[in-house]
Amino acid sequence: MKTTIKLAVASALVAAASSAQAGITIPAGDWTLDIGGVVNAYYTTTKYSGDNGGTAALGTVTGNGENASSNNITTGLLPNYLSVSGKTRQNDLDVGFTISINPGASTSNSGVQTSNQENRQAFLTFGDKSWGSIKLGKDLGIYASDAILNDMTLLGVGGGAGGLSGNTTTLGRIGSGFMYADWKSQVAYSSPNWNGFSFTVGLTQGWNAVNAAEGTTLISSANTGRSGASSAYEGKASYEWAGDVSGKVWASAISQRVSGFAGAIGADRATAMDIGANVNLAGFGLTAYYGQGDGIGQTFQLRNGFDANGKSRDSDQWYLQGTYTLPGVGTKLGVSYGESTLDANSSDKTQANGWSEVQDSMWTVGAYHPLTKHLNLVAEYSESEREFDRVAASSIDAKAKTVSLGAILFF
Repeated sequence: MKTTIKLAVASALVAAASSAQAGITIPAGDWTLDIGGVVNAYYTTTKYSGDNGGTAALGTVTGNGENASSNNITTGLLPNYLSVSGKTRQNDLDVGFTISINPGASTSNSGVQTSNQENRQAFLTFGDKSWGSIKLGKDLGIYASDAILNDMTLLGVGGGAGGLSGNTTTLGRIGSGFMYADWKSQVAYSSPNWNGFSFTVGLTQGWNAVNAAEGTTLISSANTGRSGASSAYEGKASYEWAGDVSGKVWASAISQRVSGFAGAIGADRATAMDIGANVNLAGFGLTAYYGQGDGIGQTFQLRNGFDANGKSRDSDQWYLQGTYTLPGVGTKLGVSYGESTLDANSSDKTQANGWSEVQDSMWTVGAYHPLTKHLNLVAEYSESEREFDRVAASSIDAKAKTVSLGAILFF
């Protein structure tokens, strides 16, 4: 397995399916098996302030002017992870598979063992380097996937350490800079790499528009929508280069028809697109990202993207990130800031409990030190904030400050 943090993270999320990122390799007849994974745990302490009206997912829900706090021992943005992959060459085709399990490191009440476990990946692939490959099964979504893969909190905790205790992961910067790509059933085609340029297009499992209270009922008027009547169309393209100045630029998009709403509208289409870039020079790294959508929501896809009558809401997300790797010791220092904003539609503004905008933001500073080529020590400090602007009532401003210390192991 590659010894750099960046490739280790990519290996963990993309299932360590290639021999260049192999974990434990086992020849087995016609097959080559690869066993790899991640184990991580962090001690987190979060202090809340401001109003009681934040979002549990982003960890700002407890406020009400009090200095409330929570302390947890939990996994970070990456879940604990065990992956088994296999590959073989048959009938002029490269054939492979990946299956993973993702147990959390958190516990709940004494004497109660919760089933905080996910199965994020179960897919097969076939293809050839001359024409590309086809994927069938469940894997990381296509839209906004590069946003999370370039987020420095992928190695740490970021936001949601208090609100998501007992879950398999925290949120990192999800919902305060970019939208969650999620893990989706899909049929996807990936092109060959043409001198750094490549693309992926696919159909993914369509979801309902969902109702979500998020600490206040004022923005949660989305219908439960349709029942998988339409698939989502997703795609991304990227160009990557090496050299003294290395980097990558990418763009992705998603579109899905959403139906089953009350009223005259009945159906609409949720759409989103994004663009991002990462540039590295002499130990310095800079990442910039921007995304916008209509009906897609703010943090999780299709959550709060529509009102009960099927009228869509606009949203946008952006973040900036700078890192520097100390020469000799390999410690990566980083700072990042991002925002995700959900804009009210005309009906939202004129209701009795009218509102105009919801904005979630977070800035993070972190240090990521490779104690060995597989084990990294992590220290982060994050400040999350939700600003909920209401038309005829006092606005809500909820804050959370989180310190996290822990370690993450790749194998």
